[in-house]
Amino acid sequence: MLNVALVGNPNTGKTTVFNALTGSKQYVGNWPGVTIDKKYGFINKDIKIVDLPGIYAMDTYSNEEKISRAYLENEDVDVIINVVDATNLERNLYLTTQLMQFNKPILVFFNMMDIVKKRGINLDTKVLEEDLGIKILPISAKNKNGLDNISEEIIKSKEIIPNYKTNFKNENEVYLYIDNIIKRATKTKGKSKYVGEQVDKIVLNPLLAYPAFLIALFLIFKFTFSWFGQPLADGLDKFVGDIFTPFVEGVLINSSEWFRSLIIDGIIAGVGGVIVFFPIVFSLFIGISFLEDSGYMSRVAFLMDRIMRKIGLSGKAFIPIIMGFGCSAPAIMATRTLESEKDRKMTALLAPLVTCGARLPVYALFASIFFTSNQEFVVMGLYLLGIIIAILVGLLFKNTLFKKDEQPFILELPQYKLPSFKSIILNAWDKSKGFIIRAGTLIFAVSIVVWFLTYFNMNGFTDEIDTSFLARLGGLISPIFEPLGFGGWQAGVSILTGLAAKEVIIGTMEIVYGDLALVLPTMFTTVTAISFLVFVSLYTPCFAVIGVMKKEYGTKMMFLSISYQFILAWVAAYFFKFVVTLVTGGVTITYILEFLIFLGIITLSIWLLVKYFNKEEVRETVHLN
Repeated sequence: MLNVALVGNPNTGKTTVFNALTGSKQYVGNWPGVTIDKKYGFINKDIKIVDLPGIYAMDTYSNEEKISRAYLENEDVDVIINVVDATNLERNLYLTTQLMQFNKPILVFFNMMDIVKKRGINLDTKVLEEDLGIKILPISAKNKNGLDNISEEIIKSKEIIPNYKTNFKNENEVYLYIDNIIKRATKTKGKSKYVGEQVDKIVLNPLLAYPAFLIALFLIFKFTFSWFGQPLADGLDKFVGDIFTPFVEGVLINSSEWFRSLIIDGIIAGVGGVIVFFPIVFSLFIGISFLEDSGYMSRVAFLMDRIMRKIGLSGKAFIPIIMGFGCSAPAIMATRTLESEKDRKMTALLAPLVTCGARLPVYALFASIFFTSNQEFVVMGLYLLGIIIAILVGLLFKNTLFKKDEQPFILELPQYKLPSFKSIILNAWDKSKGFIIRAGTLIFAVSIVVWFLTYFNMNGFTDEIDTSFLARLGGLISPIFEPLGFGGWQAGVSILTGLAAKEVIIGTMEIVYGDLALVLPTMFTTVTAISFLVFVSLYTPCFAVIGVMKKEYGTKMMFLSISYQFILAWVAAYFFKFVVTLVTGGVTITYILEFLIFLGIITLSIWLLVKYFNKEEVRETVHLN
């Protein structure tokens, strides 16, 4: 079997080529850092292809470069496929000259040839083949043009004996060589049709960039809650409540009371109450996938660099953080791409503060009940709250836990492209399918457990849920949330079960409250609903994220993440409740004193936590030295 290494700069379409050749469903993102480890696939039974992380050079500056260099040096590679962005040969061919030093057969894919033609550039690949001594295949990976008969080309390349020009004295000589061969092979005809430069004048403008980003977010949330996602969710909810549930009740009419309650009040209420929000989650990820694949998200990372510098991180750290919109677990794993240990740890602690897709059903439920006419604004505000709180916490960490030098930021702004409908749908499905999987497995199991604890006590099955096992458990933890305004045991156990998965909060509420549209307005006011949403948006992540944190960074970081996020969520929720109550004129002297006492206790807790973690860091450093 031939072993083929797929190598190239970030954003050259490497993973698109990999998917087209292997049929793999690896995620394709139009921004750096998507491929953070090598991935395997097979073109046929005779050819294995390895998708290596995107790199600019072999100088081992970043973790991605270290992975790629180590693979090319230590593995038995038969052929190197070098994917090149044909619209930017000056930069891309530098890596090609470095790949020549491995003295292995190289096959170069000139990708994005469709964009080259739109720019009115005539590129003579035959001239470049002669100068480089390498076979060049013009392709458009997005449209799958030029990818036929690749197996035969790889086999042919294996038989070629390399004879490359590698005796360059320095980098200047390399770039002069590249410049000369590009001039010989390139002719410009007509006027460029590429509009990306005009778009960048708006989205990268110092005055217009941030309003443009907020408008983009608003349109996504408008699409999610007004135009597409919410109407579908309402239709699905109507089907479950008015058609499916009565049908099941009719089938089970002669069943025992406890079994009927298990199916209706447990499984259907728990799983069905969550699954109706899938259209909203899917719609949100359609919007996010469009921003990523179009190339705009890299511009956002570039814009955020100035803000991220204020908290001691580079704009590159914003990429894993923004990935937290999907799920915090891969966001934490994506911190591997960051160069310094300080950046990796700090970003891993900040990423879970960004609202993940699992919290969206909770937002959507409360927004639809308490903020009917402003749903998109409320949910958008909660998403922005996560980003703002992450920045503020980063400032705290910069001046306490992570007092170290900043790292340089290198980020390529990729070409704009109009993503294909199929690509957007596949990416959105890839992001949101975990929601369906959890609904059919974890949420299903937790719903049964919650139902049992809700409808059973020491005397067996009961309709008096206030005497149930779950009510007693909720009574133990409810005092923690009493100052936040939602001290009922039902809200407490919902937050507790949310540690399994944030969607479970809705499933638990469906079981313990019943008809949420009728019951929640009697259990929450507008003020306490805001407090609850703020707490849910920031508190301790689910068990899967906690497990990833432990695996990537160890037990101490895991406990730091668990404890500081819970404290932070409590403080933020209490603060928002205090501010809203103050604005509405409901604050008394006693309430102010209570607020100051709680603030002092929380400040002391954070100080002790920071002191302990700093002490452990010093011990670890001394031990390593």
